[in-house]
Amino acid sequence: MVTRMENLDLRVRSSRAKSIGTIMSITGALTMTMYEGPPVAFTSLTSTKLNGNVTLPQSNWVIGGILSAIAAFMLAVLFVFQTSIIRAYPAELMVTLICCTFVAMQSSIVSLMAERNPSAWRLRPDIELIAIVYSAVLVVGLRSVASAWVMRRKGPFFAAMFKPVGIIIAVVMGVTFLGDTLYLGSVVGAAIIAIGFYTVMWGKDKEETLLEDVPAHGMESSSHNVPLLQNKTFQA
Repeated sequence: MVTRMENLDLRVRSSRAKSIGTIMSITGALTMTMYEGPPVAFTSLTSTKLNGNVTLPQSNWVIGGILSAIAAFMLAVLFVFQTSIIRAYPAELMVTLICCTFVAMQSSIVSLMAERNPSAWRLRPDIELIAIVYSAVLVVGLRSVASAWVMRRKGPFFAAMFKPVGIIIAVVMGVTFLGDTLYLGSVVGAAIIAIGFYTVMWGKDKEETLLEDVPAHGMESSSHNVPLLQNKTFQA
């Protein structure tokens, strides 16, 4: 709305649907994060063993929350700027290559400052190497190209709405493959996110349909006012 990439008119039903769906998606994400509730699935033996042996370090929720909020805000700013760039220069692969190059340079500088042990940089043919290759190909490469393509076609708002859905996918993958316990808060939050997501998608579809119908009706109404001999040429 600030960058004029989305229309917000609460008098229109599609805009109200997008607003309500966005609020519901944020509420669902907060519910999954802040509310745990009773378990609704049994904890596997693998999860129990890991939870009993691993000692979690002391965490600072205030600093973590502030950093998470800053990261979310900067990601929204990135989506807006990247949408402007990709619409002016519609080459998803080149834009993704430039972004990933600068991200790799910045990450290398920060990593060298944070980890000064040379042995930690050695790559071995184990699960760590598989995780690095997976993250580089799918998480960074394929996801960045897909996000750029979606932002060029639908805008930053459409791409950002898939972020809360990622929380649901992470919970499902954790319960399925890592043996995590499924809690009531995750189920309730996932349901709220799903309803909010489909509400936003419905409003977005209705808005695009309305924008497509307006030029069509405008052309039909203007065609009745065009003079009969307009745009006609005569040869002597």
